[in-house]
Amino acid sequence: MEVGSLNSEQVQDPDSNVIATDQDGVLMELDAENCVREGKKEFVAPAIGMEFESYEDAYNYYNCYAKELGFRVRVKNSWFKRNSKEKYGAVLCCSSQGFKRIKDVNRLRKETRTGCPAMLRMRLVDSKRWRILEVALEHNHLLGTKMYKSMKKMRSGTKRKSQSSSDAENQTIKLYRALVIDSEGNGPSNFNATEARNDSPKQLNLKKGDTQAIYNYLCRMQLTNPNFFYLMDINDDGRLRNVFWIDARSRAACGYFGDVIYFDNTYLANKFEIPLVALVGINHHGQAVLLGCALLAGETAESYIWLFKAWLTCVSGHSPQTIITDRCNVVQSAIAEVFPSCHHCFGLSLIIKKIPEKLGGSRNYDAIRKALLKAVYETLKVIEFEAAWGYMIHRFGIGDHEWLQSLYDNRFRWAPVYLKDTSFSGMSATRPGETLSPFFDKYVHKQTPLKEFLDKYELALQKKHKEEALADIDSRSSSPMLKTRCSFELQLSKIYTRDMFKKFQFEVEEMYSCFSTTQLHIDGPIIIFLVKERVVADGNQREIRDYEVLYNRTAGEVRCICSCFNFHGYLCRHALCVLNFNGVEEIPSKYILARWKKDYKRLYIPDHGSNNVDGTDRMQWFGQLYRSALQIVEEGVISLDHYNVAVQTFEESLKRVHEIEEKHNPENLHALSILNQNGVQEIPALYTLSRWRKDIKRSYVYNHSCSGIDINNPVHRYDHLYKCSVQVVEEGRKSQDRYKVALQELNGILNKLCITEDCAL
Repeated sequence: MEVGSLNSEQVQDPDSNVIATDQDGVLMELDAENCVREGKKEFVAPAIGMEFESYEDAYNYYNCYAKELGFRVRVKNSWFKRNSKEKYGAVLCCSSQGFKRIKDVNRLRKETRTGCPAMLRMRLVDSKRWRILEVALEHNHLLGTKMYKSMKKMRSGTKRKSQSSSDAENQTIKLYRALVIDSEGNGPSNFNATEARNDSPKQLNLKKGDTQAIYNYLCRMQLTNPNFFYLMDINDDGRLRNVFWIDARSRAACGYFGDVIYFDNTYLANKFEIPLVALVGINHHGQAVLLGCALLAGETAESYIWLFKAWLTCVSGHSPQTIITDRCNVVQSAIAEVFPSCHHCFGLSLIIKKIPEKLGGSRNYDAIRKALLKAVYETLKVIEFEAAWGYMIHRFGIGDHEWLQSLYDNRFRWAPVYLKDTSFSGMSATRPGETLSPFFDKYVHKQTPLKEFLDKYELALQKKHKEEALADIDSRSSSPMLKTRCSFELQLSKIYTRDMFKKFQFEVEEMYSCFSTTQLHIDGPIIIFLVKERVVADGNQREIRDYEVLYNRTAGEVRCICSCFNFHGYLCRHALCVLNFNGVEEIPSKYILARWKKDYKRLYIPDHGSNNVDGTDRMQWFGQLYRSALQIVEEGVISLDHYNVAVQTFEESLKRVHEIEEKHNPENLHALSILNQNGVQEIPALYTLSRWRKDIKRSYVYNHSCSGIDINNPVHRYDHLYKCSVQVVEEGRKSQDRYKVALQELNGILNKLCITEDCAL
């Protein structure tokens, strides 16, 4: 069973019970079979959007919830269809709702009503289910512990024998097991503690209140974070097994930086308090960027496959080119099933980090470690690696070492000499000292509880977003200092972000350590050069190393045996020497990766669909509008001038799209004509309840997105512009006319921002 939030999209598994949610609320499909063990239960509070199979199911659920809190329930109102006795609406309330009638005031019976506002309003919807439309949870009186009288009134639609209170309670929990949480986990169970330990991977090991914390967090993010996405996996016993989520900004980052991913399961594998896993990419500044998070029941193929499929759904089926993980057979099998065409590699730095643990007890540990690192980092050809590995094994007599043997068997997935044709875009960590650090490294420790993590999660993202925004501003507002007269350095100083340029600049500086470039072999237009370089070896001694570089003058292709371009995303000093030797003054465009450009996110449109938009497909309208909106957000966050122009034009554009809506959607023509005949030009505010507005979600986001904004903070500017853009997108997807107008408006905003930038320059 899955619980999901796809905004306007829905994904269903025909072989499972699916609970789908959108920004309107949570829809639940619940299994009726369940056994209940004794023990206190904690019910998830009623929420707008919950659905039940029947009125009786909803009534019984609210009674169980009332019992836990300590109040009675009564039916305040019911509505029936005229031509039948079928009920289609009801209001359930606390028994203390309202006050005594005047004629009953003088009766001796004790007053129990306090005008309590707690209530639940529900209605039969088109799906033939009962949906909660309005909820008030607050009481204005003390809640007791023995107010269970209304539990005896639980009933079905037909007359039947009355049941005991205990039977009624059990029946209700059977129906609503997915909403019940025990004090040690998140669902009812009929097995003992020993069985629970054996089956623990089948469910999340949550403490009391954790499920409610997750639920509250997801609901809040759904409301305040446009395009927020989440999926929940419920096992057959109604317990929460896995949950995946990704906020709007991370979801957008998947389109830009989802080609190479580091799957970080450090916290799950090391048995942290929270079973957290994260998908991490690298942005145009070389900074880690979050591409999704999950809590998993355990290190099982089932959980990993579910997670990868959930992420794939989120990114519209666009599989990454390369995925880096720790060494794990279960993860390996899951990736092979979900991402069959992806290059799956093991993180080299993760392997190096385990050397002390795996080899620390060896007799010649220091010498073995030195030989291993030499084989990994200093060999350039497969034959050299094999020779160095063989020497290490025979020299120290460790041929039977299980960990080393398993490493050798998997060498094609982690040894640099075997991965030279794989694109890592800077995430390879193939140089000594480079590491793949956990994204939440400074925010999560071994005993961090889930509730604390959910708070720290947002703080961590805000910090990362601010770092990226400041790096964007720094890259665009200033020029880096040049250290050489090399034309390559000048060329990329105008194109790359500051951080990535510094990495490339180091290669330009190190060209001077390469003292000889000679031809080894010529085969038509292809020439193989030998570049000699002085490098610092052990003990700060310098030694000379040879690097072979292939150069094709006709195709403008240059490839070094060190494969720096595939590993790190820019040409190495050896390739630059060959280009310089052949009189090339500019780096060929194929070796200038767009992902490192300072304006990459503004100019690149993530392709999550066809460019040929179907004029009748609302999902394609949404995709096209959303991609255009992202460009505006990235452009508008650059400066205060850009931000002010973007906000103003967003407001104007939204009004123009609204005008299209008003022209094509006349309502209540008879009432409107009467008002018009009486000279009334506007519908009185009394008759325009905001809760019934079709744009309630858009207006909520717009009104609340402006509060507490520090326009000097680029992160705040980004969030505000993003929420404004989503309103135009949501409005534009409603009809074909509005789609055309919205797309035209978005293009107009982008043009204004470009003019603003030209004026600033």
